[in-house]
Amino acid sequence: MVEVVPGVVVPFGELPAELELDLLDSWLAPTSDRARISAVLSSIGNTATVAGNLATAVASAQGLYRIGGVTQSLLNSGATLAVKDGANLGAVMLNGRVIAQARFVPVTAVSAAQAATALGPALAMVALQMQLSEITGLVKTNIALTSRVLAEIRIGQWAELMALVATIDQAIDRAREIKSVTTSEWEKIVGSETALIAQRRQYRLKVDKHLRQIHGVDATGRRAYLEANAEAIVFDANALLSSLKAWIGYQALHAARARESVDVKEARLVDVILRDTRAEFEVALPETKRLVNSLTRELRIIAELSGRETLSMPSKRRDSAAARHAAAHLLEAIEPLADVLRPPAPPLEAPAVVCAPESLGPEPYLRVLRWFLDDGETVRVLGFPEQLDALGPVSAILSGAKEKVAAARDKGAARTLVAITDRRIITAKASAFLEQGELRQDIPLDQVRYVRSAAAQDKGGRRTIDLITRDENIRWLFPTDVEGTQVDAFAAVLAESMMIPEVERKALQQRHLASIEAGG
Repeated sequence: MVEVVPGVVVPFGELPAELELDLLDSWLAPTSDRARISAVLSSIGNTATVAGNLATAVASAQGLYRIGGVTQSLLNSGATLAVKDGANLGAVMLNGRVIAQARFVPVTAVSAAQAATALGPALAMVALQMQLSEITGLVKTNIALTSRVLAEIRIGQWAELMALVATIDQAIDRAREIKSVTTSEWEKIVGSETALIAQRRQYRLKVDKHLRQIHGVDATGRRAYLEANAEAIVFDANALLSSLKAWIGYQALHAARARESVDVKEARLVDVILRDTRAEFEVALPETKRLVNSLTRELRIIAELSGRETLSMPSKRRDSAAARHAAAHLLEAIEPLADVLRPPAPPLEAPAVVCAPESLGPEPYLRVLRWFLDDGETVRVLGFPEQLDALGPVSAILSGAKEKVAAARDKGAARTLVAITDRRIITAKASAFLEQGELRQDIPLDQVRYVRSAAAQDKGGRRTIDLITRDENIRWLFPTDVEGTQVDAFAAVLAESMMIPEVERKALQQRHLASIEAGG
């Protein structure tokens, strides 16, 4: 397989069956371009024929690659490439056993440079085809956006946009069938450019507004905005993807039309079209991903909460049961798209260190916590102590100011959820987290300055941990039925992050010197 542009490969010879489903038709490339691609890649691959289709490559390999001769022989003899999460791995399997590692032979830099020069605009058409394929796949994925959601808001706008999309889709289907963009078909759609630009910009602005509202407020304000505008966000995200799909389809047809022209300037226009389309694609798609991910996470949290009473929806849906139904309906609509844009993490399992009373099961908390974690983030510790805040200066904590501890305890400290991940410390009032999904603190591990775990229990028979961060002092008191070894493990994980940055040390020293100078 030869990678002709990043993420796009052309397979040589017989194609393994497991790759055939990923083939994309190369209709965008004119006959002359297809011949040129075949000739150049055949010389690079040292083979007589090149398959006429293109396949996507999952790996982010750079340069040009082809399967080694030994690997190809094994595949020809019945072996297959191992598959995980929909992607082909580098292992060759036969009868359920790994018998070899696939070899992908790099082509020399000289050959790669020669190929790029020889192919030029032909590969630009390939890249444009890939953009159209990706956005088309995303739009098709979001088929769960049902008529009920759309019928309640801006149905006229949706009808106008879908008419444009259908017009471009029809032109693409016909161009694919005859492998050319005819004059009559081009004249039918050329007048749609202004409307396509207007639609694309309209929904870009709407999505940008949603993002500014979401990221410009605190957690409470962000949740309120997401809930109040959930339906509009679903609509605008899907509309932006659809308008972007129609725009890229139009540009692909335009580029194919220009490539077939004998006019040199028209041929050069392909590069300009590709540049502008790529710029739009690389901005609009990430924006849509961020918006969809924010809304989907909020809806998933709501679905797991045990005591959610309200969800800001249109007035006729304000009762709790209807609000939950509305949230579930929206989640059903947007979840397929969200899963493609950002595959959900697997359910959380209890970590090795759990400091909880015997009567408390961590499973409900883990189901909600799952949606607060970032990609690849791992929970190392889960604890349910009482948190006594505002215990005074650090010196008071370290010297054991029992009066303040007792006074704080008399006020009835509520049980706290503490989750320590490989990146941060998350705390929340346990009941509010389970019922409302509310967090109290989110402390990066690089802000941990000192951790102190008392070797002995307090008068109530409870173990304590003091955490000193860059900005505050926290004391946790653990229930008597929590094993001391688990509390020690809790403190040990925290202690791994203890550090005082040199910049903070120097700042304290400078304050000391300044005070001496001021005192004469």
